[in-house]
Amino acid sequence: MTLLEPRIAPLATPTTPGPPPASGPIDPEIRADVDKYRQQYARFLASELSDEVFRVYRLTNGIYGQRQGGTNQMVRVKVPYGSIRPDQLEMIGWLVDTYSRGWGHITTRQNIQFHFVQLDQIPSVLEHLAAVGLTTREACGDTVRNVQGCHLAGACPHEEVDITPWAEATYRHFVRNPISQRLPRKFKINFSGCETDCGQAMFNDVGVIGVVRHTDDGTVERGFRVFIAGGLGTTPHPALALEDFTPREELLPTIEACLRVFDQAGNRDNKLRARMKWLVDTLGFEEVQRRVLTQRKFLVASTSWPGGNPAEVQIDGDDPAGVRDPAAVTAIGHGTPVSIGTGTAYERWERVNVVRGVRDGTVSVYGQAHLGDITGDQFRALAALQRDLDADVRLTNRQNVVFRGLHPDDLPAVYDRLDAIGMARPGAELARDVVACPGSDTCNLAVTQSRGLGDAIGERLEDEGLADVGGIRINISGCPNSCGQHHASDIGFFGAERRAHGRSAPGYQMLLGGYIGQEQMHFGDKALRLPARNAPEATARVIRRFIEERRASEGFRDWMERAGGARAVAEGLKDLDEFPAFEADPSFYVDFDETGPYTVSTGASECAT
Repeated sequence: MTLLEPRIAPLATPTTPGPPPASGPIDPEIRADVDKYRQQYARFLASELSDEVFRVYRLTNGIYGQRQGGTNQMVRVKVPYGSIRPDQLEMIGWLVDTYSRGWGHITTRQNIQFHFVQLDQIPSVLEHLAAVGLTTREACGDTVRNVQGCHLAGACPHEEVDITPWAEATYRHFVRNPISQRLPRKFKINFSGCETDCGQAMFNDVGVIGVVRHTDDGTVERGFRVFIAGGLGTTPHPALALEDFTPREELLPTIEACLRVFDQAGNRDNKLRARMKWLVDTLGFEEVQRRVLTQRKFLVASTSWPGGNPAEVQIDGDDPAGVRDPAAVTAIGHGTPVSIGTGTAYERWERVNVVRGVRDGTVSVYGQAHLGDITGDQFRALAALQRDLDADVRLTNRQNVVFRGLHPDDLPAVYDRLDAIGMARPGAELARDVVACPGSDTCNLAVTQSRGLGDAIGERLEDEGLADVGGIRINISGCPNSCGQHHASDIGFFGAERRAHGRSAPGYQMLLGGYIGQEQMHFGDKALRLPARNAPEATARVIRRFIEERRASEGFRDWMERAGGARAVAEGLKDLDEFPAFEADPSFYVDFDETGPYTVSTGASECAT
């Protein structure tokens, strides 16, 4: 790629959308999906489809019921490996203003979802998404979910393989594929281009990491290490290496073989024990490994055999981005020590939100989406910026947006444009960048307002001067199911009901020391339970102690273990696990973002349907 001249126009003032954005012809496969949805919805309205059957169909098409019940629906839009175009950003901005509540949400699996869409509006929403090549197909349900990939793939100075075309080929192979429609449970696939594992391959049903090996003749061969049976949820499992090295031409057959073994042997009687991780617990890893490799060996006889290098790789190539100047390479990954330091707002942003070092001299820039939320105006402004830059844009699994392939001279103007829409805070993906699931705002399973706690922690860290601390990740889930990936963060919380003085109160379990990287997965260890109101103070205390005691370049988990482990660190927080009497401080009995007394109200989860 040749560096271009700076090419950014001033930011235009966003306007309230009128008609939908202009769009092109609709992909025939997506058109067929939309038409079929209209037909099945009409059958449901005519009582020709039962609630149960339509619910399964609706979920397979990415439409998910909310805790508010009635006709309120969440729409989950599939964004494979987070790659998104400006016309798609514009359309989603228009949709969230027209059909939702003015903002959408980036998920930890690189989807975009928006809420409070009425059931009778879904066909129109699907039609508009289709007009820009977006689909909700298999974003929910017992299917192959959104294929994730490292958000810096193809623009990372550390990568061994550009996994972009591989993730695209995997998505295309499995979407609408008959073998991936009615699985025992959902199936998740993730790609990372190197052992830094920014894609988080280590807790997926299939996780793929780009590696190289040196052959006997002295040449270097690029390929993959495939990990299987990872998962979070209430019982987390680290992924296990299927084999030392998987050649490139064997990658898609390996993934399909994993899926086939899961489809054949997964538990269809108990969905709570139906993921790939439970298959390993039931059969043993060696037996699962044997079945997968046997399936792969004979898969060539199948009409679905995806062997060889797929067309996407042949056309686009998968060479790594390469390094221009090793001394200027930006360190990345979980636990990377970062110092934002002093200086102007721009200098602080440029120091930590920019990734440098790729061979062609371009840079990548993070724009922070607070708690993963983006308004309609922000969507439109991001689309305009992407067009002006002619940039590649990806959504990250920490709920941010990254612009790639930028000319370094464009950085001041990029900062101004992001700052104008509130997305230029320095430290995207650092301590202040709290990740949270939607929580009890919309989810049937959640028992706490995880988003409210995320706001409260962020405000507390800003007030304490701790928000600029690097090398710390904070994740929050509204229940133990880990949609907020609390197991995989340095400081994690999941919501739980507490009882105090005869009343229900919102609470959290605090975990410490979660880590993912270098082909390792350490799940956070339980520290202590806390009233929700005390979780921000607990977070501040732990971070303050970490920065006071850590050694040079010491990561959070290493410090924690040197300090005696999570339970020892929790000893300094025990005074926070106390509820005052209701009369003394009623705020402890009201959840964040709520006004009335806390009550637990959960419903039947469509996650397990």
